[in-house]
Amino acid sequence: MARPTSAADAAGLGRTRAVAFVLPALTLIAVFLIFPALWTIYLGLTDYRLTGLAAADPQIVGLDNYTGALTDPRFLTSMWLTVLYVGGSAIIGQAGLGFTLAWILRSRTGPVRRVVEGVVLLSWILPSTVVGFLWFALLDRDDGTLNALLHTPGFAWLLDHPLLSIIVFNVWRGTAFSMMLYSAALENVPPSHLETARLAGANVPQQLRDVVLPRIRRHILTNLLLISLWTFNDFTPFVLTGGGPEGRSEILPVYVYRVALRDGQLGVGAAISFLILLINLLFALAYLRLLRGRRRDREAAATPGPPA
Repeated sequence: MARPTSAADAAGLGRTRAVAFVLPALTLIAVFLIFPALWTIYLGLTDYRLTGLAAADPQIVGLDNYTGALTDPRFLTSMWLTVLYVGGSAIIGQAGLGFTLAWILRSRTGPVRRVVEGVVLLSWILPSTVVGFLWFALLDRDDGTLNALLHTPGFAWLLDHPLLSIIVFNVWRGTAFSMMLYSAALENVPPSHLETARLAGANVPQQLRDVVLPRIRRHILTNLLLISLWTFNDFTPFVLTGGGPEGRSEILPVYVYRVALRDGQLGVGAAISFLILLINLLFALAYLRLLRGRRRDREAAATPGPPA
């Protein structure tokens, strides 16, 4: 019987046909992901601008853009506002509200559940700009719906509480994903375990701590990673506040837009974009490390000890 050649693969395509099969996908990845990333890194090392001499003949400035950004008080303020925005709207708001809704609706049937799920999903599937303008109409100072309901004419929500406004807006917009993920995760919790804990005298917080959360820990970590990354890179709050007033809601994506496009400093904007990429990478690495640690703990617990 003839032995398979080294060029044969598991599918029997052969090396040449296998490469031809994946080449279109690799080309798209190179054109739309790898090349823009490398181009951004290059621009971050130059003084490239949208107009002027630097646009026609950019010069290499090394790490000046990075050091300038890291020592810029406005960048540091924007970074802190982004941390508050992610913590408030993603980690506390979306994750907390999403789990609460999933827990409340887990045993509900009928029109109430369908209405709640429909409203939450509607906020998620609507385009971000449409949702942004709807919330602008809700919070408008003069003719806003919220002021009409609260009988507080002229109260400037977006001027007096800009960061809180965009946090609440993003919680309303993004909770659907967390709710759906947690709803699917709670389906994996055996009802008999909850019933046993209830009969043993455990109240709801104890049931959550001892029965539910340990079984859906991986889902929680996955949800926190995804919504944190999405919120960290979210530009939609620009529709509501434009980063103002006086930079009080200027999160990092809005700050990059202002520096790169409004001020024309594409080199500085590219450097800040690369810093954001590094922060996202740290998020992902921390998630993988937690996941790997949990897997090692489970394997150690499942491995039988030496005989006595």
